[in-house]
Amino acid sequence: MQEWLKISCLLCVFGFIREIRPSEPYVTEYLLGPWRNITETQLTHDVYPVGTYSYLVQLVFVFLITDFLRYKPLIITVGATGVIIWSMLIWTTSLLSLQILEFFYGTYMAAEVAYYTYIYAKVDKKYYPRVTSHTRAAMFAGKLVSGVTSQLMINLELMNYKELNYITLATQIIAMIWAFGLPSVDKSLYFHREPLPEGDPQTQLPGADNLEVEVSQESPQKQPHALGLLWLHFCNAYTNSRVIQWSLLYAIGLTGYLQVTYYVQVLWKVIEPEPQIAWNGAVDAVLTALAALAALAAGYLHTGRLRPRTSLVILAILSAVEGGCVLICCWTKDIYWSYAGFVLFGALYGFTITVASAEVARNLQEESFGLVFGVNTFVALVFQSLLTMIFVTETGFELDAVGQYTAYAFYFIAVGVLYLISVLVECLMFRDTESEKLENSLD
Repeated sequence: MQEWLKISCLLCVFGFIREIRPSEPYVTEYLLGPWRNITETQLTHDVYPVGTYSYLVQLVFVFLITDFLRYKPLIITVGATGVIIWSMLIWTTSLLSLQILEFFYGTYMAAEVAYYTYIYAKVDKKYYPRVTSHTRAAMFAGKLVSGVTSQLMINLELMNYKELNYITLATQIIAMIWAFGLPSVDKSLYFHREPLPEGDPQTQLPGADNLEVEVSQESPQKQPHALGLLWLHFCNAYTNSRVIQWSLLYAIGLTGYLQVTYYVQVLWKVIEPEPQIAWNGAVDAVLTALAALAALAAGYLHTGRLRPRTSLVILAILSAVEGGCVLICCWTKDIYWSYAGFVLFGALYGFTITVASAEVARNLQEESFGLVFGVNTFVALVFQSLLTMIFVTETGFELDAVGQYTAYAFYFIAVGVLYLISVLVECLMFRDTESEKLENSLD
């Protein structure tokens, strides 16, 4: 087996095992069940928001630490925090313990950046498209197995909601142990760079004053040079109007997706307080499968077939449709219609986020992918925290579940309308510019 493929397989096994968390589709059912003394209001307003804020605060630090520590320690941290989280879910009962658990959940999610960027430091650039698809597919496969497993366990009455946590805890322990076996990384993008050969085109970045040459010739582990290179890549990316336009769409879409998926189990509990059988696991499995197919379809349809402006129009329309799906989720009194709306929403998101990612990447220097997507995710988390403060917590409107999802639905619809208007304005400006050029040429 070739070395790059071996490393890819090792990482994919970690990603697959980590995603097998059959307790997640039923975490709200478990927390509001007889095992804990907590109300729906406490869960929505005092527990879940802690995870949102924790994820936001830790993401920036984790991004820098990941590069400095060269990825592997952070991947081990992902497994270790998973063990802590599900141990606390099983063996603690207080409200405070849940809030502490949510802090670790923020670490668990933030450190995921190491999983996605590790492979780029270990394999040659020509294999990037393949290893990217491998790592994404592994996580989709794990999530699919997780959803099917949880639903079977519940339907066959082999386990209750609490006992599902034992499976999740076991997979997190296995993932942590597996992470220790991953090959170490000798270099990273910013803090542990390889010296560039003389004449390398990367040493002549416009406006860089040969900063990268300085970084490679001086001690690469000195923090000022690493931060200088970070700033250079940041400026090169975000002075491109196309990168800003698509990054904003990426961040806004991710914000809405995180918020909708984070509280949907609470919404379902409101619609169907005492379900005979909760189909959350099956819904998760179907959504994962459709999202994966939608992402593949987006990659096939988008590559070389759609112009950026056409892509923007399509995503604006789909954003409005996503809002309609969320309205179906919250305005119905039939839980199965709510399930259907959520599944369709997830499939559309899989398509739109893939197209947005491709458009961002199309306008980037190759080495700044991780930085830009890290920044975009951070912006999304800032937006998510604002939505949480405005609609969920007592500092804002403190809406009930139906009110929250109505707000999220119109959030998506408003985004779609605004982007459609921006495309129309851009087209009119382009037409006026072309007309002016034609008149000048005739003169």
